[in-house]
Amino acid sequence: MKQQLEQHIQQSIQQLIKSGQLAADFNANIQLAPGKDAAQGDYATNLCLVNAKQLGMAPRQLAEKLLPLLATPEWLEKVEIAGPGFINFFLRAGFNQSVVQTILQQGEKFGRSESGQNRKIQIEFVSANPTGPLHVGHGRGAAYGATLANLLKATGYNVQCEYYVNDAGRQMDILGTSVWLRYLDLAGEQIVFPSNAYQGDYIWDIAANLHREHGDDYRIAAAEVFLAVTADAPEGDKEKHIDDLISNAKQLLGAEKYRFVFDLALNTLVAVIRKDLSHFGVEFDEWFSERQLTDEGVVDRAITVLQQKDKVYEKDGALWFRSSAYGDEKDRVVRRDNGQTTYFASDIAYHMNKFDRGFEQVINIWGADHHGYIPRVKASLQAMDYPADKLEIVLVQFANLYENGQMISMSTRSGDFVPLRTLREDVGNDAARFFYVMRKADQHMDFDLNLAREQTSDNPVFYVQYAHARICSVEKQCAEQQITIDLNQLDLERLENSHEQALLKQLTLYPDRVLSAAERREPHIVINYLRELAQQFHSWYNAHKFIVEDEALRNARVALAFATRQVLKNGLQLMGVSAPQQM
Repeated sequence: MKQQLEQHIQQSIQQLIKSGQLAADFNANIQLAPGKDAAQGDYATNLCLVNAKQLGMAPRQLAEKLLPLLATPEWLEKVEIAGPGFINFFLRAGFNQSVVQTILQQGEKFGRSESGQNRKIQIEFVSANPTGPLHVGHGRGAAYGATLANLLKATGYNVQCEYYVNDAGRQMDILGTSVWLRYLDLAGEQIVFPSNAYQGDYIWDIAANLHREHGDDYRIAAAEVFLAVTADAPEGDKEKHIDDLISNAKQLLGAEKYRFVFDLALNTLVAVIRKDLSHFGVEFDEWFSERQLTDEGVVDRAITVLQQKDKVYEKDGALWFRSSAYGDEKDRVVRRDNGQTTYFASDIAYHMNKFDRGFEQVINIWGADHHGYIPRVKASLQAMDYPADKLEIVLVQFANLYENGQMISMSTRSGDFVPLRTLREDVGNDAARFFYVMRKADQHMDFDLNLAREQTSDNPVFYVQYAHARICSVEKQCAEQQITIDLNQLDLERLENSHEQALLKQLTLYPDRVLSAAERREPHIVINYLRELAQQFHSWYNAHKFIVEDEALRNARVALAFATRQVLKNGLQLMGVSAPQQM
């Protein structure tokens, strides 16, 4: 309805332009929102207040010019000017009533649109370093990304979901070395485990598998492993300590054996991450390897492009990208003085590769701690003449876990964290998916475990699902009483009490809410809608009987209930949440 009304307003403005009453170059900024109360109608717009100044006339004067044209459609009961220039639209009652049969006819397709026109869009999300299982902090990005993908698909976009596997670089070397040191411990060597290594139980598990399958094949005496290694913290330097151990591991094991341990750790954890995400209802079309960028020469090619465009320079033996010329706070190294390319160089190559694959829009969903990366990545695209404005970066704040009013502390490196798998098993996928997207991605989130476990109306996901289950019980009652309802022969004008009118109006808003959530990248818009729809249904259910003697009224009410159930189901599916038939 919102789109239809916006189109009608635009057409009315064009008529005024053609008649010479408005300037030919007038480009209207149309802002339309549902009325906040009955006095403001079904929709209201402030377009006259927003646009009057550029036309050199008073807002109310513009409103008065538009009013005769806006009031023409038969689906409008009336259009009126309010205050200094607001315009309120009142839909005919029959229009809202017709939504019931529209929903019942369209079923799962209700609320979907072709707004995206099949444009090719990529969403890259989660992309956590495969240095351990996913924890509850990663869960928010996973739920948000998967839900946004659902919304964009529902509004006509051709969506590809991608996980960028950081399978190269220092963090992965720390992981491989951590596994090898635990293996040496299991092989009987006296190892003092580094403070900066990965210390979770999963490291022991991978090391145990290595020892079980290969015995002492990878065993090196501890004295050799720690030869000439910088002291660890607190007396020494923990970063230098682990780097020296990585260097010794590569030298002592040799390239082939080191790569085997490295790949064992990597592949084991990627498999764990894939399984966890799949069980969470999150699937990816592509798992893109960072190592692939180097192996296929994409990183070198990206640097060459920058060199050809004179966007890099040499300093102190290193190669620097002129990112400060594009608004970044300083220039960035892309190739170190030892000849190794940086993580940022891989980032440049990866984003070049994305647009080379033909995506018209790219959305990166990153943790809030990656805020500083935004200017440099956009700078690199600008420098290579790629469309930087087609790269969107959404920052997702960390989710804090609370139980009994106390925040649960977490540290990934020490292994002291709550795995996403544990959360799923505790509160269930539905509560986890729903809670994760209840707020805007850039807002801090406190995940209340106690509330998520509750089977009461205080739990928002339970409250919405219970509305769906209640309607299923109405259908069951009809079956038990052998009541058959012809949904094509309905007297929907019988839906006239205030609860029914509010519910009808809410149902008409669903397609607009889905489109708005997709366009604004804000899934919580649909969550808020579902909670309000459930509240209106529960109020109606508690105030009125559905299965009454009056057959026409009964059929109309049951049809409205079934339409409500369909919208609840459609919305929950977009959120990755089930719609149970009984609770």
